[in-house]
Amino acid sequence: MIIEPRTRGFICLTSHPKGCEKNVINQIEYIKSKGTIDGPKKVLVIGASTGFGLASRITSAFGSNASTIGVFFEKPPEEGKPATTGWYNSAAFEEQAHKAGLYAKSFNGDAFSDEIKEQTLQLIKKDLGKIDLVIYSLASPLRLDPKTGITHRSVLKPIGKTYSNKTVDFHTGVVKDISIEPCTEEEIKNTVKVMGGEDWQLWIEALAAQDLLSDKFMTVAYSYIGPSLTEDVYRKGTIGRAKDHLEATAFTITDMLKDVNGKAYVSVNKALVTQASSAIPVIPLYISLLYKIMKKEGIHEGCIEQIQRLYKDRLYAENTATDKKGRIRVDDWEMRDDVQAQIKELWPQATTESLAEIGDLEGYSDDFFNLFGFRIEGVDYTQDVDEMVKIPGLQ
Repeated sequence: MIIEPRTRGFICLTSHPKGCEKNVINQIEYIKSKGTIDGPKKVLVIGASTGFGLASRITSAFGSNASTIGVFFEKPPEEGKPATTGWYNSAAFEEQAHKAGLYAKSFNGDAFSDEIKEQTLQLIKKDLGKIDLVIYSLASPLRLDPKTGITHRSVLKPIGKTYSNKTVDFHTGVVKDISIEPCTEEEIKNTVKVMGGEDWQLWIEALAAQDLLSDKFMTVAYSYIGPSLTEDVYRKGTIGRAKDHLEATAFTITDMLKDVNGKAYVSVNKALVTQASSAIPVIPLYISLLYKIMKKEGIHEGCIEQIQRLYKDRLYAENTATDKKGRIRVDDWEMRDDVQAQIKELWPQATTESLAEIGDLEGYSDDFFNLFGFRIEGVDYTQDVDEMVKIPGLQ
């Protein structure tokens, strides 16, 4: 079939198998071009099919020759209906990994469930023995608690007061005002339940209980802080409470890992166009200004560049540098004083008419469509493609 992008709001309803494949290959080539990292050898990536999770799997495999197991939740293709983008990403990754002689297997299912945890643990036990790194990169709007059977839904809302600011519709370029009503206490609890550190801890406890963690084991979860401009809706809102919980969980897990000399970290990454960030009001406008500035300064990074730097300069450097709260900061270039000062100056000037000049809306839009395998250089979108792609190592 010929596949074209079909969008609804911040979601793209289609994905392109050849575009996703080329996108993955481009990331692999980038990692290979940066040389070998003396990093992990047996890696579990929870949330492995897109964004930072996919970049982590690629960096582990092609930067450190690691065996990888990926866990994700994607819709497979049907005749005449493409799969979700993470399905095609994972198929492309595994095909390239197997060609390179690397171990790569995956589970497609609910990472919050006891069943997927147990199946993953049994595969680790059978094939890898022990693992030395777990990346936790889940971004889900809901979580079914396996213990209670209750489904919890996260919300992105301010706490205590209405939040008003402006954002941009990146499809049309129209800058408009938005207001978001404050959350309830119940919504805070549900958001923490979905996006906090509880499930991360459950995974590590399950692995430890079956003696599947190597000496000096590490685990990393991903977070974001962002500027004062977005803090009322993000870091001081419901999502911020969940991130606070995630970051506190790192210390709890580190205490659990004393027997294996292990360590849990939260890595604070930069603002990037991901399926999750596209849904956050204000963020598309902020990112379009940020991209323009960081590209001009020569310090712009995508997911793969961020994670390569995280592995090489932080996780597997001589000393893993952290901030006062124990977090690894690879948002350091985004949060530079000179970068943020420019954003503060440009924000009041951002209008529908001015954004094309002062921001990088085109770069934002390209990155959004790239996520789904579109607008990738070297792909002929007029050609028929086979949507029925299989993931080689799917269990």
